Amino acid sequence: MTEYNELTDQELIAMLRSGDNKAYTEIYNRYKRLLYLFAFRRLGDKEEVWDIIHEVFLSLWQNHEGLVISYTLSTYLHSAVRNKIANLIAHKQVSIRYLDSFSEFLSTIPESYPTDYLVRHHELELLIEKEIQALPVKMKAVFELSRKTGYTRKQIAEELGLSEETVKGHMHQALKKLKVKFGSMMSLIFLV
Repeated sequence: MTEYNELTDQELIAMLRSGDNKAYTEIYNRYKRLLYLFAFRRLGDKEEVWDIIHEVFLSLWQNHEGLVISYTLSTYLHSAVRNKIANLIAHKQVSIRYLDSFSEFLSTIPESYPTDYLVRHHELELLIEKEIQALPVKMKAVFELSRKTGYTRKQIAEELGLSEETVKGHMHQALKKLKVKFGSMMSLIFLV
Protein backbone atom coordinates (compact mmCIF):
# COMPACT_ATOMS: atom_id res chain seq x y z
CA MET A 1 0.00 0.00 0.00
CA THR A 2 1.30 3.44 -0.95
CA GLU A 3 2.18 5.85 1.86
CA TYR A 4 1.44 9.18 0.19
CA ASN A 5 3.25 11.23 2.82
CA GLU A 6 6.49 9.45 1.88
CA LEU A 7 6.23 10.29 -1.83
CA THR A 8 8.21 13.10 -3.45
CA ASP A 9 6.49 16.07 -4.99
CA GLN A 10 7.35 14.78 -8.47
CA GLU A 11 5.72 11.41 -7.71
CA LEU A 12 2.64 13.13 -6.33
CA ILE A 13 2.38 15.34 -9.44
CA ALA A 14 2.55 12.29 -11.71
CA MET A 15 -0.18 10.57 -9.69
CA LEU A 16 -2.24 13.78 -9.64
CA ARG A 17 -2.09 14.01 -13.43
CA SER A 18 -3.69 10.57 -13.61
CA GLY A 19 -6.52 11.74 -11.33
CA ASP A 20 -5.37 10.28 -8.01
CA ASN A 21 -7.36 12.22 -5.43
CA LYS A 22 -5.24 10.87 -2.55
CA ALA A 23 -2.18 12.44 -4.18
CA TYR A 24 -4.14 15.68 -4.44
CA THR A 25 -5.07 15.48 -0.75
CA GLU A 26 -1.44 14.87 0.21
CA ILE A 27 -0.33 17.91 -1.83
CA TYR A 28 -3.01 20.00 -0.12
CA ASN A 29 -2.01 18.81 3.36
CA ARG A 30 1.68 19.27 2.61
CA TYR A 31 1.40 22.87 1.38
CA LYS A 32 -1.72 24.47 2.88
CA ARG A 33 0.03 25.79 6.02
CA LEU A 34 3.04 27.15 4.14
CA LEU A 35 0.79 28.87 1.62
CA TYR A 36 -1.39 30.22 4.39
CA LEU A 37 1.58 31.83 6.15
CA PHE A 38 2.89 33.17 2.84
CA ALA A 39 -0.48 34.78 1.98
CA PHE A 40 -1.33 35.95 5.48
CA ARG A 41 1.86 38.02 5.68
CA ARG A 42 0.69 39.89 2.59
CA LEU A 43 -3.03 40.21 3.29
CA GLY A 44 -3.57 39.86 7.03
CA ASP A 45 -7.13 38.60 6.56
CA LYS A 46 -7.76 34.93 7.39
CA GLU A 47 -10.90 34.57 5.29
CA GLU A 48 -9.35 36.14 2.20
CA VAL A 49 -6.27 33.95 2.63
CA TRP A 50 -8.29 30.73 2.88
CA ASP A 51 -10.39 31.77 -0.12
CA ILE A 52 -7.23 32.24 -2.18
CA ILE A 53 -5.71 28.95 -1.05
CA HIS A 54 -8.90 27.07 -1.85
CA GLU A 55 -9.12 28.73 -5.26
CA VAL A 56 -5.54 27.70 -6.04
CA PHE A 57 -6.14 24.09 -5.01
CA LEU A 58 -9.46 23.97 -6.85
CA SER A 59 -7.70 25.14 -9.98
CA LEU A 60 -4.97 22.55 -9.40
CA TRP A 61 -7.58 19.77 -9.30
CA GLN A 62 -9.62 21.08 -12.22
CA ASN A 63 -6.49 21.25 -14.41
CA HIS A 64 -4.74 18.14 -13.11
CA GLU A 65 -4.69 16.29 -16.44
CA GLY A 66 -2.82 19.01 -18.30
CA LEU A 67 -0.73 20.17 -15.38
CA VAL A 68 2.64 21.58 -16.45
CA ILE A 69 5.03 22.48 -13.66
CA SER A 70 8.29 23.96 -14.94
CA TYR A 71 10.00 24.32 -11.57
CA THR A 72 9.14 22.78 -8.23
CA LEU A 73 5.63 22.18 -6.93
CA SER A 74 6.36 24.62 -4.11
CA THR A 75 7.34 27.36 -6.59
CA TYR A 76 4.27 26.62 -8.72
CA LEU A 77 1.87 26.87 -5.75
CA HIS A 78 3.53 29.97 -4.27
CA SER A 79 3.40 31.69 -7.68
CA ALA A 80 -0.28 30.83 -8.02
CA VAL A 81 -1.03 32.25 -4.56
CA ARG A 82 1.07 35.37 -5.25
CA ASN A 83 -0.85 35.96 -8.51
CA LYS A 84 -4.20 35.56 -6.74
CA ILE A 85 -3.08 38.06 -4.08
CA ALA A 86 -2.03 40.55 -6.75
CA ASN A 87 -5.40 40.16 -8.50
CA LEU A 88 -7.27 40.62 -5.21
CA ILE A 89 -5.32 43.77 -4.33
CA ALA A 90 -5.85 45.20 -7.82
CA HIS A 91 -9.57 44.44 -7.59
CA LYS A 92 -9.78 46.16 -4.19
CA GLN A 93 -8.03 49.25 -5.56
CA VAL A 94 -10.46 49.42 -8.49
CA SER A 95 -13.39 49.02 -6.08
CA ILE A 96 -12.09 51.81 -3.85
CA ARG A 97 -11.62 54.13 -6.83
CA TYR A 98 -15.12 53.29 -8.05
CA LEU A 99 -16.67 53.97 -4.62
CA ASP A 100 -14.76 57.24 -4.28
CA SER A 101 -15.86 58.29 -7.74
CA PHE A 102 -19.47 57.32 -7.03
CA SER A 103 -19.46 59.18 -3.70
CA GLU A 104 -18.05 62.25 -5.41
CA PHE A 105 -20.76 62.02 -8.08
CA LEU A 106 -23.50 61.76 -5.44
CA SER A 107 -22.18 64.80 -3.60
CA THR A 108 -22.37 66.89 -6.79
CA ILE A 109 -25.99 66.08 -7.63
CA PRO A 110 -28.04 69.28 -7.35
CA GLU A 111 -31.23 69.19 -5.29
CA SER A 112 -33.30 69.80 -8.39
CA TYR A 113 -31.80 66.83 -10.24
CA PRO A 114 -34.85 65.09 -11.75
CA THR A 115 -33.99 61.47 -11.10
CA ASP A 116 -35.88 58.50 -9.88
CA TYR A 117 -33.38 58.35 -7.02
CA LEU A 118 -34.37 61.77 -5.70
CA VAL A 119 -38.07 60.99 -6.02
CA ARG A 120 -37.66 57.75 -4.06
CA HIS A 121 -35.47 59.51 -1.53
CA HIS A 122 -38.13 62.16 -0.99
CA GLU A 123 -40.87 59.53 -0.70
CA LEU A 124 -38.79 57.64 1.86
CA GLU A 125 -38.23 60.83 3.86
CA LEU A 126 -42.00 61.45 3.92
CA LEU A 127 -42.69 57.89 5.01
CA ILE A 128 -40.10 58.11 7.77
CA GLU A 129 -41.46 61.45 8.95
CA LYS A 130 -44.98 59.98 9.05
CA GLU A 131 -43.77 57.12 11.25
CA ILE A 132 -41.88 59.53 13.54
CA GLN A 133 -45.04 61.62 13.96
CA ALA A 134 -46.94 58.45 14.96
CA LEU A 135 -44.61 57.82 17.92
CA PRO A 136 -45.94 58.58 21.43
CA VAL A 137 -45.53 62.27 22.35
CA LYS A 138 -42.53 62.06 24.73
CA MET A 139 -40.80 59.43 22.61
CA LYS A 140 -41.26 61.59 19.51
CA ALA A 141 -39.89 64.66 21.30
CA VAL A 142 -36.81 62.74 22.48
CA PHE A 143 -36.24 61.26 19.05
CA GLU A 144 -36.56 64.58 17.23
CA LEU A 145 -34.26 66.39 19.64
CA SER A 146 -31.68 63.66 19.24
CA ARG A 147 -31.79 63.17 15.49
CA LYS A 148 -32.85 66.54 14.16
CA THR A 149 -31.03 68.91 16.49
CA GLY A 150 -28.16 66.64 17.52
CA TYR A 151 -28.71 67.16 21.24
CA THR A 152 -26.92 64.86 23.65
CA ARG A 153 -28.83 62.66 26.09
CA LYS A 154 -28.05 65.13 28.88
CA GLN A 155 -29.29 68.12 26.86
CA ILE A 156 -32.51 66.31 25.95
CA ALA A 157 -33.07 65.35 29.59
CA GLU A 158 -32.63 68.98 30.68
CA GLU A 159 -34.85 70.30 27.86
CA LEU A 160 -37.72 67.89 28.58
CA GLY A 161 -37.29 67.57 32.36
CA LEU A 162 -36.55 63.83 32.19
CA SER A 163 -33.78 61.63 33.54
CA GLU A 164 -31.00 60.56 31.17
CA GLU A 165 -32.08 56.93 31.63
CA THR A 166 -35.63 57.81 30.55
CA VAL A 167 -34.24 59.58 27.49
CA LYS A 168 -32.13 56.52 26.72
CA GLY A 169 -35.20 54.27 27.09
CA HIS A 170 -37.30 56.48 24.80
CA MET A 171 -34.57 56.50 22.14
CA HIS A 172 -34.19 52.74 22.34
CA GLN A 173 -37.95 52.22 22.00
CA ALA A 174 -38.25 54.74 19.15
CA LEU A 175 -35.47 53.06 17.17
CA LYS A 176 -36.97 49.66 17.89
CA LYS A 177 -40.40 50.74 16.60
CA LEU A 178 -38.92 52.36 13.50
CA LYS A 179 -36.73 49.35 12.86
CA VAL A 180 -39.80 47.13 12.81
CA LYS A 181 -41.26 49.41 10.13
CA PHE A 182 -38.13 49.94 8.05
CA GLY A 183 -35.99 46.89 8.78
CA SER A 184 -32.31 46.95 7.93
CA MET A 185 -32.53 50.42 6.37
CA MET A 186 -32.50 51.84 9.90
CA SER A 187 -28.74 51.68 10.24
CA LEU A 188 -28.38 53.65 7.05
CA ILE A 189 -31.10 56.16 7.85
CA PHE A 190 -30.62 57.10 11.51
CA LEU A 191 -27.44 55.60 12.86
CA VAL A 192 -24.97 57.02 10.37
